[in-house]
Amino acid sequence: MKEQDNNAILTKSRSFAIRCINLYKFLCSEKNEYVMSKQLLRCGTSIGANVKEGVRGQSKADFFSKFCIALKEASETEYWLDLLHETNYITDVQYQSINADCTELIKLLTSICKHKDDN
Repeated sequence: MKEQDNNAILTKSRSFAIRCINLYKFLCSEKNEYVMSKQLLRCGTSIGANVKEGVRGQSKADFFSKFCIALKEASETEYWLDLLHETNYITDVQYQSINADCTELIKLLTSICKHKDDN
């Protein structure tokens, strides 16, 4: 069994990264939008990369550091999604769907990062 099969945050952040990659491809090919979409690609895929690094962290401090970076990246992703929506590059339906996933990641990461002082 893969490590991510039993770890919700790994699974969700990876799925979200794939959604961001597909949205990036759509925005470039269909909307000819390259600047905001590239920013979205970078921060949207960085969430999962930092989560993966955190899971394999060398210490609890390293774990929490990576997860807090992932939270910052998720917040930045939310910003770019808002801009893409408000400038009509993505529809209400597209926005609501991907933003719901982003919000879920932010909630999970916030919960994890809040517990760093408990350990």
